[in-house]
Amino acid sequence: MPTTNWTRHHILTLADFTPAEYNIVLQTAASFQEVLSRRTKKVPTLQGQVVANLFFEPSTRTRSSFELAAKRLSADTLNFASATSSMTKGETILDTAKTYLAMGTDIMVIRHREAGVPNAIAEEMDRLGAKVSVLNAGDGQHEHPSQALLDLFTICTLLDPDYPHLELLKGKKIAIVGDILHSRVARSNIWSFTASGAELHLAAPPTLLPKLFADYGKNRPGKLFLHWELEPALRDADFVMTLRLQKERMTAHLLPSLREYHQLFGIARSKLQLCKPNVKVLHPGPVNRGVEISSDLMDDPEFSLIQNQVTSGVAVRMALLYLLGSGKT
Repeated sequence: MPTTNWTRHHILTLADFTPAEYNIVLQTAASFQEVLSRRTKKVPTLQGQVVANLFFEPSTRTRSSFELAAKRLSADTLNFASATSSMTKGETILDTAKTYLAMGTDIMVIRHREAGVPNAIAEEMDRLGAKVSVLNAGDGQHEHPSQALLDLFTICTLLDPDYPHLELLKGKKIAIVGDILHSRVARSNIWSFTASGAELHLAAPPTLLPKLFADYGKNRPGKLFLHWELEPALRDADFVMTLRLQKERMTAHLLPSLREYHQLFGIARSKLQLCKPNVKVLHPGPVNRGVEISSDLMDDPEFSLIQNQVTSGVAVRMALLYLLGSGKT
């Protein structure tokens, strides 16, 4: 395990992550990826600690990934589902968190449909003087730090499997296409990719990409560009990330039809001809096949890194839990 100077008690946003912190996460994740390739995939790093997965919103990949990551680190896990909890009887979110605190929880992994809930729980834990770390697993339309970090790790390990680091992306062109307005993943990825010095291009219909996103690129090492057409974003791109249309978050009729959206902004093999010859495609999932990406392209290992992202998720989340929990042992 690489020696670290990690001092962050909570992981709530990537907006203030330093290059050193990104590299600590990437290199720690690389160490755990090597562990996961062994016959015995478990290490005693967090033995005796309790990781509570408090998911107030449905999830498959993130929840399963965090649970497996905690178990690979030998931590005890508690899994919360709001539909079968005391919240149905009127218990508040903070009271639920304090219940898990009383059970001896060391790390709380929080997902909620409202932005700011992980921050509120972290502030309450700090107010109580608890040594509990809070990790944001996705909050509303705010951020999803662990997803952006695993996306970063997936790309960096492709470029340098032995020594993934942030500087590998300097000068690379990355396109993010889709429902950027409602995407917490996109917001976190904007912070991480622009921190690397990459050239980041956002593309979506005007209703899904307001001009306010240009503010995310101010005073960052990388450059940020907004496009309301697909072609300029894809031209000479090294990596293309497509995002799911989050219809459950749309409060207005923002698109004429899914068919028209796919024709204009869906990623298909023919459109990749605009990109670099060795372009790779990513998607944070879940995927609407035939809407944001064609089914054949999604399953093509020559272009698709989607399964790599899922695999990377366990190593990256092991790294995050380790970095938050190693000081508690």
